[in-house]
Amino acid sequence: MFGDLGALLVDLDGVLYVEDEAIVGAVEAVERLRRGALELRFVTNTTAHSRDRTLEKLARLGLWVSDSELVTPAALAVAYCRERGHRRVALIMNTEVKRDFGELEEAGDDCEAVIIGDLGAAFGYDVLNRAFRQVMNGAELIALQKNRYWMRSDGLSLDVGPFVAAIEFATDREAHVVGKPARGFFDQVLTELGVSATDAAMVGDDIESDIGGALQAGLKAILVRTGKYHEERVRLSGIQPTVVVDSIADVPALLGC
Repeated sequence: MFGDLGALLVDLDGVLYVEDEAIVGAVEAVERLRRGALELRFVTNTTAHSRDRTLEKLARLGLWVSDSELVTPAALAVAYCRERGHRRVALIMNTEVKRDFGELEEAGDDCEAVIIGDLGAAFGYDVLNRAFRQVMNGAELIALQKNRYWMRSDGLSLDVGPFVAAIEFATDREAHVVGKPARGFFDQVLTELGVSATDAAMVGDDIESDIGGALQAGLKAILVRTGKYHEERVRLSGIQPTVVVDSIADVPALLGC
């Protein structure tokens, strides 16, 4: 089914861990995958924490990931702004994540782009209304990701997507999404690896962002029944994963590792 894969992209939240608990078998699975002839990239849409803190969390859970192996939306957003010539930006995200945008200048009403990440409970009318006005005044709308929801320890919770959609609806402007499921996300990762899409696979728990995005980009897609996995949501999506497994623990054997 998978042949000789050259690269495997692995989502973090919901696949390797849920909040501060590692998925059972995740540590051993990553170790086995490392022994295979695969290039590994750990790709996340998480915008609640900085890159450094994400690496620290992985290490704390026994999941050793190098800086070069981690792909975050913040890094892609900075690269996109560099390409577009955006220097002055509004950053709708928590203070910790703003550290990943150090080369850009945080601005107010005269910004060239509005970048939306995770604000959690701090999302509200005033925050969204200010972003609405900035976009209406000509700023480009950039979303670090557009997930509908995610899994917390207390259950499914709204993610960034609904708030991005509110600004899109109000301004009649479409956001440029840098995270999954954007085709550019997958293309950039594979280009840097020097691996074609047909020789790569994605492991994820989100039927739209992880699985749908990977399939659209030409990768194979492995859906795990952990994290935000919901059988009815999968059925209604109309998206057919390459294969569905119980958890990341089943992936090494699937790939012959």
